[in-house]
Amino acid sequence: MSETRAGAETEDSAYDVAVIGYGPTGVTATNLLGAMGLRVVVLERDAEIFTRARAISTDEEVVRIWQRIGLAERLKQDMLTERPVDFVDAQGRTFLSAAPIPRGHGHPPQMFIYQPALEQVLRDGVDRYPNVKILLRHECLRLRQDADGVDLTVVGTADDSVHRLRASYVIAADGGSSLTRAQLNIGYEGRTYEDRWIVIDTKMLKPWPGHDKLRFHCDPARPAVDCPTPLDHHRYEFPLLPGDDETQLVTEDAVYRLISRYGIGRDSIKVLRATVYSHHVRFASRFRVGRVFLAGDAAHAMPPWIGQGMAAGVRDVANLCWKLNSVIHGELPESVLDSYETERKPHVREVTKRAVFVGRMITERRRPVARVRNGALRALDRIPGFGDWLQDSNWIPVARYEAGLQARPRTKASGRQVPQPWVTGPDGERARLDDVLGGRWLLLHRGLPTTQHAWERLGVESLAVLPVGSRPAEGAVVDSDGVLLPWLAEQRVATLALRPDAYIYAAAPAGAQLPPPPAGFAPASRAATTTTQ
Repeated sequence: MSETRAGAETEDSAYDVAVIGYGPTGVTATNLLGAMGLRVVVLERDAEIFTRARAISTDEEVVRIWQRIGLAERLKQDMLTERPVDFVDAQGRTFLSAAPIPRGHGHPPQMFIYQPALEQVLRDGVDRYPNVKILLRHECLRLRQDADGVDLTVVGTADDSVHRLRASYVIAADGGSSLTRAQLNIGYEGRTYEDRWIVIDTKMLKPWPGHDKLRFHCDPARPAVDCPTPLDHHRYEFPLLPGDDETQLVTEDAVYRLISRYGIGRDSIKVLRATVYSHHVRFASRFRVGRVFLAGDAAHAMPPWIGQGMAAGVRDVANLCWKLNSVIHGELPESVLDSYETERKPHVREVTKRAVFVGRMITERRRPVARVRNGALRALDRIPGFGDWLQDSNWIPVARYEAGLQARPRTKASGRQVPQPWVTGPDGERARLDDVLGGRWLLLHRGLPTTQHAWERLGVESLAVLPVGSRPAEGAVVDSDGVLLPWLAEQRVATLALRPDAYIYAAAPAGAQLPPPPAGFAPASRAATTTTQ
């Protein structure tokens, strides 16, 4: 996207939301907010997309979020789906194989990505929204808040121009070294690992046996990651060992020597770039200061072992953006924005714990311990039930919010996201459930609906779920895949109050009344503006 779109303004300009940072977290937020019709300005210090591929995988829940902005199918064209994962010992022998299983979000459970291509599709998606302004080569020098909004002093790094913007709210998605976080004097607690890793991105010239499989080489001498990525790319990662010269190790000859350990020669790959980085475990002490919110790496950083760093940032803004939209349009009180940190921070901490655990298993350097690990996992893999759990790669905690924007009393279903099967709508056409829900507050009924007076007085619509084989009907969907009704029965509920992000605000059994809507809830009568595909 050209920076000429920014213009050369020096006067005050007012926006609903300013997004600082235009990586995957920031550009996802921009698409979500743009689709909601909000006036958005984006500040990004770089002129172009960062060319180094950082994230290499994502999951079905994140693609479900991108589905809300109409980009899921286009993004999946550039992804590798459902590739096996092998943990191998120093001799290259597999001691554990895992295959991701679906979690019910309606997309493949695991997908490998090439981040520059993914970001380009997301940025192209923003071009659909005339209500969004992109200011490339711009940085925010200062934030100043008052009761009604945030003043931003912005410098254009191409010409040193300085001008002011005003926004009702700010999302800071400006990375682990966030200048916004520093300006707000927010602590970034945690640690940085002593080990540094060399990350090597390559172009595959010709395939080799197993090129499409993710391997964690759990070799105490030098662990490694060997990962397929789309568009004929391949990723390798190696730790620096004591005595390694960091500047020498990134040279082309040194890189080829590292990769040759696995039988891959110069005729099979072309090295595109090699860089060295450190792993971090960090959490911002606060995700919100007044009208400014931290998201993605600005709010938290985790090791890469389960591929959830980028995904966590996308989940952040998916949680935050609809709440900002509701507050800006007067549908919910501003106090609801406190639920962003309440809901997201515990889940990010739990995901980080899993990432740390998997990383320790992969990078164990003590040979006796590694031998015990290999033997134990081989043995456990043969135990019915436990072996299935290991092989299912079910290591990423599902985001179930224990607190936040939920009704009391809680039920078994509270804080969960409803699954997304294919359903048949009133027009007889099959569609993914979220496309029917439309990003709005909605009552979902199993069986004969019970009148919910408190909700219906506010104009909240209802949708009945009919069993497989039913005729399409107005105000109902047919559970074409036979997934939704059994799930509702398992949760022991017949009526759900769904938030715009398809998380369950309240639930009730058959014949019972739901808890009342949130305090101050006043849904707008305007049509939903979410873009579907």
